[in-house]
Amino acid sequence: MIDLIPWTERTFRFDLPIRQFPNVVERLRGTPARLRSRLGALPSDVLMRRVGGKWSPQEHAGHLRDLGALDTARLDDFTAGRDTLTAADMTNRRTIEAHHNERGIEEVLAGFERERGTLVRRLDQLDDAFVARTALHPRLEVPMRVVDWAFFIAEHDDHHLTVIASLLHEGRR
Repeated sequence: MIDLIPWTERTFRFDLPIRQFPNVVERLRGTPARLRSRLGALPSDVLMRRVGGKWSPQEHAGHLRDLGALDTARLDDFTAGRDTLTAADMTNRRTIEAHHNERGIEEVLAGFERERGTLVRRLDQLDDAFVARTALHPRLEVPMRVVDWAFFIAEHDDHHLTVIASLLHEGRR
């Protein structure tokens, strides 16, 4: 299997046309179903298995749910016309303190579905002018339009779905 580039080492080209925004929102809308399809029927020992001291598949799912607050804050940043987006907590304290392995998978998945549903409903209401608004991403130190930010979230979703797939593959060996 090809090694995955760590998320913090990823580079991005933010050059999507505004008219791609509906496609990106559709990716965001589909992540909860993809996550449920991947994890929903697995036994808890598989879901909670940590490999090498890293997060379990269930903790990765919980992490995506935990980022709903950051997504909301950043959309609020764009709405308010702020120059810089809210910074992410790169220590992932919220996910660590959530103890997602102490919850049932249904609670984790339903929480993510609620968070993502709220975000997608807001994104569905945006017009071209709003989607073209820009703000500085604090970690990447590049200006991002709303379409770029949504693409960034979709890429982050796919990153964690890929890590989950890798963990599940490792567990079958």
